[in-house]
Amino acid sequence: MLVIALMVSVHSSQAQNRGYIADHKILALLLSERYGIPASVILAVAAVESSGGAGPAARVLNNHFGIVGKNNYVNSRGHKSRYKQYDNEYASYIDFCDMISRKRFYKRLKNNDDPNLWVKAMSSAGYSEVPEEWEQKIFSVLRSNKL
Repeated sequence: MLVIALMVSVHSSQAQNRGYIADHKILALLLSERYGIPASVILAVAAVESSGGAGPAARVLNNHFGIVGKNNYVNSRGHKSRYKQYDNEYASYIDFCDMISRKRFYKRLKNNDDPNLWVKAMSSAGYSEVPEEWEQKIFSVLRSNKL
């Protein structure tokens, strides 16, 4: 029974990510042209960090990349989130690309279409607090969505 529950959960997550990626593909392609970051990387990171758009930071704060910063949100228990708040999801996507474009590795990788190099560089630069796990999640989304 546990195996079935896990399979349903994984399938549901993959379907949610597919829908999320389809909904944000044009935005990622436009930003990819502007910043030289592969659209596949933008989409995979957003899908993981926002839980396919269903995560609380994405829903409440329009934060699709897990970026830490200021917000005006206080939940019903009086707690503030550590995640940055955006006026809309587009602002979140642009801020992500702006942030990545200021990283040391950016000049070396700009316009390189190899998502593996980008994910490894982001991970090494401290994008995630749990780099190995984060990389595996990103690579899984890239593979399962043929990005």
